[in-house]
Amino acid sequence: MVKVKELVEVVLGVDTHLDVHVGVVIDPVGRVLGTRSIETCTDGYQALLEWAHSFGFLLRAGIEGTGTYGAGLARHLQEAGIEVLEVNRPDRARRRRRGKNDPTDAENAARAVLSGEASARPKAQSGVVEAMRAVNVARRSAVKARTQTLNQLRGLLVSAPQTLREQLLKPKAAACVAACLALETGDDSMLLQTLKSTLRLLARRWQALTEELHELDAALDRLAQQAAPSLVTRFGVGAQTAATLLVTAGDNPGRLRNDAALAALCGVSPLEASSGKVIRHRLNRGGDRQANNALWTIAMVRMRSEPRTRAYVERRTQEGRSTKEIHRCLKRYIVRELYPLIIKDLQAASTSP
Repeated sequence: MVKVKELVEVVLGVDTHLDVHVGVVIDPVGRVLGTRSIETCTDGYQALLEWAHSFGFLLRAGIEGTGTYGAGLARHLQEAGIEVLEVNRPDRARRRRRGKNDPTDAENAARAVLSGEASARPKAQSGVVEAMRAVNVARRSAVKARTQTLNQLRGLLVSAPQTLREQLLKPKAAACVAACLALETGDDSMLLQTLKSTLRLLARRWQALTEELHELDAALDRLAQQAAPSLVTRFGVGAQTAATLLVTAGDNPGRLRNDAALAALCGVSPLEASSGKVIRHRLNRGGDRQANNALWTIAMVRMRSEPRTRAYVERRTQEGRSTKEIHRCLKRYIVRELYPLIIKDLQAASTSP
């Protein structure tokens, strides 16, 4: 009588790169069953899936970089019914002990899933929040480029001849740019002709980036009104801050279990910093720094204009709390207030066409 080999559950771990992914399959006791490299294309994803299934029942997979290089593979596995978990990069101490290569990183990803260390669900990247992220990426680069252009223009004017400097260097950026755009090259020296043409080019670049920012802000406003109608009604929350918080949360609302998970993602969860008789918490310098900055912006607006927040700041200051501690507490309270609104808006956006 032929004995049929019993299939067991296996776990797939993948280390992702731009052109090549490396996968490792382990069994329930952590033994490595196989290693394979694939190209980052649909055929490669399917080949990896079939190869992993040849070792047993594949139900879970741990992938590094599900929001970047591993996004395509994560979507392919999810469509095939595989539970995909997001795996963080191994800590430096482990890398120093074991070294680093792609199969080792893929094995570490699989072991993180097997041990339960990796439990985070990747972002869906399939809805209006992903559209907001795309706009945010373009807007952030446009803001940096415009600031750099203005700094270059002012730097040239500071060292320009005195007559040109007095004529063009204005306190306001728009006035300075307008003056540079109105420059005319007459019977000047080579230095002045080159300098004026360069200033006009920089001014036109600043003007083009400003128009691009107006277009991106309008698109972000439309998306925020569509995806976050409840969130933008709160005091101090604008389209930019709402978009940043939604991008951090992701398209799938089930990814966040509670407001503490969102606080940890935004880097505003309190960290113990007690020693001896001193019992205190400190700022969390981890998490998404852009989301942290969005919460800081909301807190600053409320500290200036909202009576409830101003009363809170005054009371905590009288208790001897520092400004940093008050900011930390405020950002944590804001997350607690906004979390149900974020979940509500994400659920509505996920059900809408």
